[in-house]
Amino acid sequence: MRRICLCVLFVLALAGASLATVFGTVRGIVHDPQHRPVSGIQVDLKAKASEFTLSNHTDDSGQFHFDAVPLGEYTVAISDPTFVADQQIVAVLSGTAPILHFELRLPTQNETVVVSAEAGQAETVTPTTLVDRVQIQETPGASRANSMASITNYVPGAYVVHDQLHIRGGHQVTWLIDGVAIPNTNIASNLGPQVDPKDIDTMEAQRGSYSADYGDRTYGIFNVAPRTGFERNNEAELVLSAGNYYQTDDQLNFGGHTNRFAYYASVSGNRSNLGLQTPTTAVIHDAANGFGGFTSLIYNADSQDQFRLVAQLRRDFYQVPFDPNDAGTQGQFLRDANRENDSFVTFSWVRTFSPGLMLTISPFYHYNSANYQSTLQDFPSSATEDRSSKYGGGQATLSWIKNRSNLRVGLYGFAQQDEQLFGLICHDAAQCENVDPPESHSPNGSLAAVYAEEQFKATPWLTLNAGLRQTHFSGGVIENASSPRVGASLRIPKLNWVFRAFYGHFYQAPPLLTVSGPLLQAANNQNLGFIPLHGERDEEHQFGVTIPFRGWTLDASNFLTRAENFFDHNNFNNSDLFFPITIQGARINGWELTLRSPQIHHRAQFYLTYSNQLALAFGNINGGLTDFSFGDGFGLLDHDQRNTLHLGARYDLPFHSYASTDVYYASGFTNGDPTVPGDHLRPHTTFDLSLGKQFGERFSANLQGINVANRRVLLDNSFTFGGTHYLNPREIFVQLRYRFHY
Repeated sequence: MRRICLCVLFVLALAGASLATVFGTVRGIVHDPQHRPVSGIQVDLKAKASEFTLSNHTDDSGQFHFDAVPLGEYTVAISDPTFVADQQIVAVLSGTAPILHFELRLPTQNETVVVSAEAGQAETVTPTTLVDRVQIQETPGASRANSMASITNYVPGAYVVHDQLHIRGGHQVTWLIDGVAIPNTNIASNLGPQVDPKDIDTMEAQRGSYSADYGDRTYGIFNVAPRTGFERNNEAELVLSAGNYYQTDDQLNFGGHTNRFAYYASVSGNRSNLGLQTPTTAVIHDAANGFGGFTSLIYNADSQDQFRLVAQLRRDFYQVPFDPNDAGTQGQFLRDANRENDSFVTFSWVRTFSPGLMLTISPFYHYNSANYQSTLQDFPSSATEDRSSKYGGGQATLSWIKNRSNLRVGLYGFAQQDEQLFGLICHDAAQCENVDPPESHSPNGSLAAVYAEEQFKATPWLTLNAGLRQTHFSGGVIENASSPRVGASLRIPKLNWVFRAFYGHFYQAPPLLTVSGPLLQAANNQNLGFIPLHGERDEEHQFGVTIPFRGWTLDASNFLTRAENFFDHNNFNNSDLFFPITIQGARINGWELTLRSPQIHHRAQFYLTYSNQLALAFGNINGGLTDFSFGDGFGLLDHDQRNTLHLGARYDLPFHSYASTDVYYASGFTNGDPTVPGDHLRPHTTFDLSLGKQFGERFSANLQGINVANRRVLLDNSFTFGGTHYLNPREIFVQLRYRFHY
């Protein structure tokens, strides 16, 4: 704990830097029909999904500037009694500073509305998807505590297999809450959610091509702007749901705001008899439940200083389903279970010195645990694996936006303290050995990173990006990594097509895993060995294009990732003890497509996401506890899936009702059973549906169906890493929402 406190003080003392931000900047110019700047014009910025509003006036140069704008979609409107009101729509991505141009028109001229939602994407080389709370509420199944539908439906190349979220061929992702990274170096030991989707206002999903201030989790970064009291005025909302498999997912949240202060808080609880993906079509011993609390507080001390606090506490419990026909445990009712706790608190001070110059300082603390306990009758062994991790640290961001330059410099660091317990009671001496009494370890580690990132608008249509991130890790090994990154985006005038390209390096720190004593001896007796884990080092090439056309937006990306020391996980001698491993190398490449429509006839809106990728590994396992090897050539990773497609739509129906649908097609994961022909499992298609209706201003109801056709297919059978899992059966549930004043 002492190391954690020292790390927090160290970061605060050097406050001039950071990992990331949840803010962007919106700036622009207002000119008359002769292109002369106009001063004193009122400019209003309003959030699409809440009542958050900022106002300003143009200066003597006709310019306006909004700093510390949370990520999301906004309407920027200008108004003056002499001229026609005009507005533009802009998507604000974190770390960007789009420039808007308004031309004042006389009342005799036609009023026009310029839609520029792609302006944010033109400022960055990172392919990004924004998902807001309305989409989460209406997308089938997306608002449930354990659901990843808000990601998998809208982010290409994202899917859930063996109960883990994967994106772009890996499962090392970073969650940022209010722009603060919540560190978790453990691999595949957690099943619970990092944040309840019902507490999200806007989520920014980035996939590759990260700027230097966005860390190194190559496969996905999810930046969450939590709900705040700006969307309501002393109002509470009660969410109740019930469905088959005795499921319910409920929440009470409330919030409000004054001129200076906004607050939001929630308490939630969920349970179901269908928690984890099952190893057979039968659903046996698969209950799950959880509860938690969340709060977000914002205080504006003055026009320059803002204070933000976000905190969460969650506890989750999962029964582990089993196969009743397993020859080793046939006739037995197993009661394996996994218990998890997760809590964090982040505090941010946002200081605006002048337009474009902003400092953010954010200390944080994160606690995470996952405790797995097997039934004593498990065959060939009964396992105990308890792990808890404490992270304490901080980040700070200094950003300076001036004319054509957007400069960010920073520092990020944390200390980590783990408690690990491993136990194994063996029932078949030919397959394993006892580790009884359990063996405990208390490894420590730390990480510190500094970075500099510059986005330079060489011309109004060309943006250049360059950054460098230097990371130092100290744990079971000591490593240093330099990660340069360069990119460019080119906007074709009039067409407004945006081409982008990127090349960069990433470093991902390893878990704090220590194996010694009885466990290591038992491994050695089974012809296993333990090799210290080293960090994963990745090299990424990516290029893409964003094409707007009459309100439609098409985005396509092509990427190639080469990984050294690729992180995965493996079990110990057919037991339920899973250990992180590193594979000598991996090569993941593919192309992705997203398509979004405007409102069609003011009633319908469509989206499409598609991914085609190939995930290969090669060489030996060179880190962790293992005897497994890919050999000299390439082999398919267990979560390789060539084609993944989502096609969804939202329809406004009569009588204040709507329908939301999603059709999901997947070509099948890697076949891990040599007795089954083919290198991939069979493809499958599912259909999800949500029907909702608003009853007045306070009450709404929603009927949702997941996998309506009840397709049950084998998802994955890679016994080495993931085990056997089937697609979840049909789920039907009703959700009620009631909002009231207090």
